[in-house]
Amino acid sequence: MIFTVTGQTPLTDTVYRLELAGDTAAITRPGQFVQIKVPGFYLRRPISVCDWGENSLTLIYKVVGQGTKAMTSLVPGAELDLLTGLGNGFDPAACGDKPLLVGGGVGVPPLYGLCKKLLAECKEPRVILGFNTAAEVFWQREFEVLGVPLTVTTADGTQGVKGFVTDAMVPLEGKYDYVYACGPEPMLRAVHALCEKQDIHGQFSFEERMACGFGVCMGCSCQTRYGSKRICKDGPVLKREEILW
Repeated sequence: MIFTVTGQTPLTDTVYRLELAGDTAAITRPGQFVQIKVPGFYLRRPISVCDWGENSLTLIYKVVGQGTKAMTSLVPGAELDLLTGLGNGFDPAACGDKPLLVGGGVGVPPLYGLCKKLLAECKEPRVILGFNTAAEVFWQREFEVLGVPLTVTTADGTQGVKGFVTDAMVPLEGKYDYVYACGPEPMLRAVHALCEKQDIHGQFSFEERMACGFGVCMGCSCQTRYGSKRICKDGPVLKREEILW
């Protein structure tokens, strides 16, 4: 699909919000992603969907290489070639009435669309957002507008709870019955261990380098308790009980 840039805003020194207009009919679940063809680069860049409407798409990305750096120069009116509706996203129907959403860094954006979906289904989600420092915090206000209980953690204690997302999870034990998590692998590993200890089920969204984005090249395969799976096609969301570290 061809999308048109309608706006771009820096949220931190390295994180940007990109607004696009185009056909979003293929996006059916929070946690799915798109593959962006960046002019001048051969491989597409996979970016999680933050939010979407009938003809609008909100992406949040972090500058981590030359491709994402080039994306910062996109201006309103520019056209982008996107593969949309990719990946196996979160299943909002799998949780109980009180799910906990745990996001770290650029793992935060896909949880926003999930949170809106859960609220629409009359669930009562709680949200924990984890960052290294206050200068890296973004999207806090957007979650606050949704009216959900929100905790922000920073590793250096410059904002919110000092420590990691698991430090904020422990005091909430018994107040949630399911966990949705997205973030860097060390965070996911720690959240997974705590969920196992608490006997809490959940869904975890993983990042992985990928080429095609739809399961053909097999470059993002990983081993699970149920055999090999592709992060781009069978994931990026996996159930807690199938994850092998």
